[in-house]
Amino acid sequence: MEKLIVTIALTGNVPTKELNDSTPVTVDEIVKDAKDCADLGAAVAHIHVRDEKGMPTSRRDLFEQVVNKMNQEKIDIIKQLSTGARGGENTIDWRGQMLDLNVEMASLATGSSNFPSSVNANSPDLIKELAQKMLDNNIKPEIEIFDTAMLSNALFLEKKGILKGPLHFNLVMDVKGSIPGTPRNLMFLVESLPKGSTWTVSGIGRSQVQMITMAIALGGHVRTGIEDTIEFERGVPATNKMLVQRVIDIAKAVGRPIATTEEARKILSLA
Repeated sequence: MEKLIVTIALTGNVPTKELNDSTPVTVDEIVKDAKDCADLGAAVAHIHVRDEKGMPTSRRDLFEQVVNKMNQEKIDIIKQLSTGARGGENTIDWRGQMLDLNVEMASLATGSSNFPSSVNANSPDLIKELAQKMLDNNIKPEIEIFDTAMLSNALFLEKKGILKGPLHFNLVMDVKGSIPGTPRNLMFLVESLPKGSTWTVSGIGRSQVQMITMAIALGGHVRTGIEDTIEFERGVPATNKMLVQRVIDIAKAVGRPIATTEEARKILSLA
């Protein structure tokens, strides 16, 4: 079985200091957590940024500060920038403004879905333009699958040449309003993936342990972090380090070795 790539989703758009005091919000906090998690074994950092009021944003200058500081501190981790829909204006210029930075990966949702209290809106034109900007800047998309139609659309976009294989998917399980995090649903998505693609699983909230354990056993890869769950277990606030260590421990129990950053680059066709 292939070595396991661990992605750490450090911040997201929803967690706050009020919900979990360990949520990294400032540039320094985000970079510190990235370093700590890389030291434990995380090979990919999924990066969101917050403005001076702690609100989610897509501001290029803040992404640049995080990327530059990570480079300055020589953190051995693949940088994956978020182009998600909850960081402000829903335009290509706003959501894709950071894609000229020198990074290896970025997130790309290939359809629209529901969040608990808002719409994850991704129009066909916006998807195509974000994908093209990633291609122009030699950035590999991580295709975010919140619902089954997003997978179908990703395969359509690959046939049209808008996405280039081998594709990499993140199967986001149990966002309220999108696909529930059940073993049956996860198996359906995994069995629907195109041959030769790589895949990661994100289990949101209380589905996390079950979903990531299944992914490890099935040969996929996993994402964890405060973006995905603010609790380690019921009533116990999580830290990003705690969540990464739990993945390491589960993988050890299953007999799955952890990929280094260089090994992850080869697995993801980045090297």
